[in-house]
Amino acid sequence: MRKIRSVEVRALTADLLAELAKMQQLKAQIQRVQTELVNYPDRADLLYENFALKLHNFYTGCERIFQLIATELNGGLPSGNDWHRRLLDRMKTEREDRPAVISASLALKLQDYLGFRHVVRSLYGYELDPDRIAKLVGNYPEAWLQFEQEIQTFITWLNALAARLEDQ
Repeated sequence: MRKIRSVEVRALTADLLAELAKMQQLKAQIQRVQTELVNYPDRADLLYENFALKLHNFYTGCERIFQLIATELNGGLPSGNDWHRRLLDRMKTEREDRPAVISASLALKLQDYLGFRHVVRSLYGYELDPDRIAKLVGNYPEAWLQFEQEIQTFITWLNALAARLEDQ
């Protein structure tokens, strides 16, 4: 890890908490669309497109957090065409005086959302597979809960790091 000051660690922590708050709002929106699907099954095609965008946003939020960590603690983002996948891989690996940010089991779950985000960007909404969307929506609550818990654990580590740096 590059030489980092406690004020930078505290700023990173604040940024991570701000992203988690946005992702909490997204969780509420996903739940709202689920309710709409139950109440208006005849609108399923439109609601699945809405789910697709929200699932895209879920992984984008995860990746924003990963980007903040990689930039502040690891000196930058991976390069190359596969940098998104490599960034996810780096987050499950202990590196340069920092613990793994997420577990290997969570990284495996998030790979599905990373791949889906690429599909959402490449197809028209009506071309998306509703079964794939339904599966990802079904897996979302567990993936979100695990992500939130593991990022909170990492934030706890960051707070301890900031305290150690302040004592030096």
